[in-house]
Amino acid sequence: MAPITHIVLFEFKPEVTKAQREELSAEMLGLKDKCLHATTQKPYILRSSGGTDNSIEGLAQGVTHAFVVEFASAEDRQYYVKEDPAHIAYVQKILPFLAKPYIIDFTPGEFNH
Repeated sequence: MAPITHIVLFEFKPEVTKAQREELSAEMLGLKDKCLHATTQKPYILRSSGGTDNSIEGLAQGVTHAFVVEFASAEDRQYYVKEDPAHIAYVQKILPFLAKPYIIDFTPGEFNH
């Protein structure tokens, strides 16, 4: 089982307040403890971190918030995206606040495409 790194970038709609962004970001980070695997009923996200863009390059193109979520396997990532009720509820909650979400997953060290 190879680990999977899941990167999530948010471009919020202009009318979303700072307080809303902070709340939604805290909820995103809180998924690490809230998401429980169906069979073990234990948290399965290895690590989760995130923050607000502070790049000096000026290339964020509207993205203001970034999150990195790490899974032990593609199977855990599959469960998170397709089945985990806590994650699915969060996605449904946040989508109306986003101009665009960007998501990319990779296995560290694999460059076979």
